[in-house]
Amino acid sequence: MLLRLADTPDPAARPRAVAACTGAEEAAYRTALYPPYHAHREPMPPELREQWDKAPALLTGMGWTICHSDQLEADDVMFSLARAEQAAGGSSLLFTGDRDLYGAVSDASAFIELPKSGDPTTFGPDGVRERYGIEPALVPDFIALRGDPSDGLPGAPGVGAKTAAQLLAAHGSLEAVIGAALAGSGEIRPRIAAALSENAELLRTFKQIATLQSVPVSRPADAPTDYAGGAATAERMGMRRLAERLRELATA
Repeated sequence: MLLRLADTPDPAARPRAVAACTGAEEAAYRTALYPPYHAHREPMPPELREQWDKAPALLTGMGWTICHSDQLEADDVMFSLARAEQAAGGSSLLFTGDRDLYGAVSDASAFIELPKSGDPTTFGPDGVRERYGIEPALVPDFIALRGDPSDGLPGAPGVGAKTAAQLLAAHGSLEAVIGAALAGSGEIRPRIAAALSENAELLRTFKQIATLQSVPVSRPADAPTDYAGGAATAERMGMRRLAERLRELATA
């Protein structure tokens, strides 16, 4: 999938560098805040763990950069790289299945989705507004209200995606939504207001968990994909079909 993005026919569209982001399976501070965070996930099968352990050698053999954090998670690393690139005047494409990264989208950081067939779809802040009905900066607030089953966050009882977006559009932030609920102003349906009031501290905790964290990172140096180096690495690892594909790309 990374090759599909890096091996674009248009030289101007090729990335100056590819960074693969890895990290802790769950950040300790997040599980300390809410022990059920990620607790529902099955342990990684040993066969898959073996592949992950071998992945860095293959990726660096391709001329790509590995960025890792032992304390925080891969999405925090990706967020931090995107912000570092933006601060340097560059732009980035966020390639991940984790929609928490919608919160990292900006005018300089776009989200890219790669379907099994067809062309990639790239979108910026307007795409986040279209999908979630909120600004990218409010994604942690949205997750806190709606919940995130993949992370084990239940959200506010009775609040789904549509209601979460409506509440944030009306009040501007999670804290303002909670304030309106506690005030009993009548702007929020009584059942929802009660759920927000009774779970106010937990919802604030969910936002803390959903907020992407900054990790010290260095911008990768310019590094075009090294197809020949990748082919040699893949050959050494017994990945013959991939090695053949990479040799063809190296001589194209």
